[in-house]
Amino acid sequence: MTTLLLIEDDPKIAATIVQSLQTQTWNVNHVITGEAGFFEAQQHTFDLIILDLMLPVKDGYEILAALRKQGNQTPVLILSAKCELDDRVRGLDIGADGYLAKPFSFVELHACIRALTRRGAIQEPSHLSAGNLQLDRLTRSVTRAGEKITLTKLEFDLLYYFLQHQGEVIPRYLLAKEVWHQTQRSTPLDNVIDVHMSRLRKRLVTKKDNNKLIHTIRGVGYMLSTTAP
Repeated sequence: MTTLLLIEDDPKIAATIVQSLQTQTWNVNHVITGEAGFFEAQQHTFDLIILDLMLPVKDGYEILAALRKQGNQTPVLILSAKCELDDRVRGLDIGADGYLAKPFSFVELHACIRALTRRGAIQEPSHLSAGNLQLDRLTRSVTRAGEKITLTKLEFDLLYYFLQHQGEVIPRYLLAKEVWHQTQRSTPLDNVIDVHMSRLRKRLVTKKDNNKLIHTIRGVGYMLSTTAP
């Protein structure tokens, strides 16, 4: 079932939106502040985030920027009464996947949601594996030979990226860009990346299977492979 996160502070508008979305048999989680929405997005997996811009304390732009900085790539649809061209361009530049101006028709809203969730599903497969290692993106669970492995959010994102590119040599600069989402830094993230990769490598070694999955390619980066490179 499609699961949506609605971040909207107006209770009447939110109630109407939730009621409309539920007619499509979508599961909707509603919060009224950007801070609560940011927390929910970090703790749970959603197919789409529907984000109002004019929120108390921190506006939608700030929340969207924070999500993207943290590496959260859940599709985001902005719903806002701010409909000037500059507003739309700013939202899309920060990382929104769609922008719908209020007032809007629910037919159009439903169509946008269907399009964005289809796009997300195509870009991000839910299940990935390498040998007896299994990863489920929807439940954010990882097992190896049936044994559960507990990972931090960053470690999970790292593993997911490597599973998408298993057998490929991934240089550190690419990890900094694709996982840490850092493209402009005065100093490289090499040491930070090496520490996290070392921790991830150790976590993937279990009592049932201690064969190494992540290999260091000296002078280049890392590779995830069930066989030694």
